[in-house]
Amino acid sequence: MKGNFYENERTALFIDGANLYSAARSLGFDIDYRRLLKVFREKGRLVRAYYYTALVEDQEYSPIRPLIDWLDYNGYTMVTKPTKEFTDAMGRRKLKGNMDIELAIDVLEMAEHLDHVILFSGDGDFRRLVEAVQRRGLRVSVVSTIKSSPPMVADELRRQADDFIELAELAPLIARNPGERTPRPAGQGDAGTEDITGQLMRTA
Repeated sequence: MKGNFYENERTALFIDGANLYSAARSLGFDIDYRRLLKVFREKGRLVRAYYYTALVEDQEYSPIRPLIDWLDYNGYTMVTKPTKEFTDAMGRRKLKGNMDIELAIDVLEMAEHLDHVILFSGDGDFRRLVEAVQRRGLRVSVVSTIKSSPPMVADELRRQADDFIELAELAPLIARNPGERTPRPAGQGDAGTEDITGQLMRTA
């Protein structure tokens, strides 16, 4: 895996759940979140791993809930909020669940306790956040992909980051092996969840 890591630096992962899911799906693999945590624990002093996702609260059963519960019990700090439903100009019901503000606040609040921020998102809206924490002396690595069509990472975010980690190159280290029983991300084999995640990505 490319990227500069130092044994004694304090690191934290900030994972934009919907964005990472979409990037991994575009590359044709499922993420094993246990393996992902192990990889970055071995790269430095991992202080925290945050995972951000919106939830459809009025559903009797949320297809993403098993993954969220598993992550919560297995080393991740979960940050969730309810989705908002709205009707677009064509009269179609849509879901909105943007977690950008929550992620940005957590990065800024954690900055004094960290040396290295690892951002799992390709969203160009985070460029100013990256710039802000760099001014505080932190390094920022962005994990996303340019191998998808179209590329999932915004060019301005990639340019601003200290390091860009290509998700396709990380895949052999974090991909879920067939037959493993850890929960898989939303959308894999569950049409309802794929619809939810897809809508969140399109309206974020």
